[in-house]
Amino acid sequence: MKNRVLLVSQFILLFVIFTGVILAATGNTASKKKRKKQAPKPVATAVSKPMTAKVVATSTSKKFKPTVATSSKTFRPRVRRVAYSPWDEPTFADSTLGDNVDGEDLEVRRAAVEALGPLNGSVVVSDPGTGRVLAMVNQKLASGNGYQPCSTIKVPVAFAALSEGIIERDTMMRIYGRTKMNLTTALAKSNNQYFAKLGEQLGYEKVSYYAHLFGLGEKAGLDIPGEQPGRFPSEPPKNGGMGMLTSFGEEISLTPLQLSSIMVAIANGGTMYYLQHPRSQEEITNFVPRIKRRLEIENQIPEVQPGMRGAVQFGTARRILALTEDPIMGKTGTCSEGRTHLGWFGSFGEVNGKKVSVSVLLTGGRPSIGPAAAGVAGAVYKRLSEQNYAVAVSNPAPAMLSQTGTAHPASGY
Repeated sequence: MKNRVLLVSQFILLFVIFTGVILAATGNTASKKKRKKQAPKPVATAVSKPMTAKVVATSTSKKFKPTVATSSKTFRPRVRRVAYSPWDEPTFADSTLGDNVDGEDLEVRRAAVEALGPLNGSVVVSDPGTGRVLAMVNQKLASGNGYQPCSTIKVPVAFAALSEGIIERDTMMRIYGRTKMNLTTALAKSNNQYFAKLGEQLGYEKVSYYAHLFGLGEKAGLDIPGEQPGRFPSEPPKNGGMGMLTSFGEEISLTPLQLSSIMVAIANGGTMYYLQHPRSQEEITNFVPRIKRRLEIENQIPEVQPGMRGAVQFGTARRILALTEDPIMGKTGTCSEGRTHLGWFGSFGEVNGKKVSVSVLLTGGRPSIGPAAAGVAGAVYKRLSEQNYAVAVSNPAPAMLSQTGTAHPASGY
């Protein structure tokens, strides 16, 4: 009996042990399955931009260089590069550097400097009644070697065509197809085809005569330090011939001082003064106007002025209308010489009943255009008008006739 009980007890003990082992094994498996079920699964997310870089290996070894894996581009150190400019002259600069202002009208100069702002260029403000330069911003540029005059050459060409009887102000000229245009519209909108045809009809000799009569190829000023005479070609340009000469000023070099001289002569009825730029208070006190020659253009001025006024009212210089209501007449010019963009505007007008001439040249990149130069001139007129400015030279000494008198510098008659 005891042996049977002992056998049963051993059997029960083995059963318990075996059952415990089975339960333990089952518990471990379930635990593993549970942990596996709880492990986070990778979730796909939308990324708007690929990651730019990821370091995939590191090391403390001096020889080891970490590699950088990228999905689209590789990180590179930033290198400051100088932006390439297609233009030889900058668009923006301090245009007052090196100027002598001791003999200038400081009120006028302030207006000119503020109007020009950061643009690279020159502003010449002159008194049409005396030839005195009231302010010359960027004197080096104003009196230097000059630049292609672009469409400002159309003003002397218009006088030449009227003087030679080729056109009258209302003569309609066929431009292309059925399109016709008169002088007023052609000046206001600076039509190149119109003035190219005038040049072809005038011929080189007559264009050269009138160009020199208006001062091209000679100094405009009297004893202005560093002034250059500009240039007029000795024959029609190889690029485009007379058409390019009389529409774009091809192969001509004009200075802002020369453009100012032309505008002064038109403004006062035909007297071409030597432009004088006083450099001290003593020179202002002893200022005497000096005549270079008289231009026989009294009859042509009324024919040309409507086109110059039209440039401001509905043409290439209409930016001025937003700045001042003073009656301004002028001519824009836009072109490129080499890798320098040019913006010209020659003008004259009345400020508080007094005539003033403002000529502007901008050099640099694409912002340097004729309409922008007109905007600078308009700002000068606006500031002078707001300041109630009136030309300061009162009761000047009588103008003196120079030895050249009315002689034409090229032909001597």
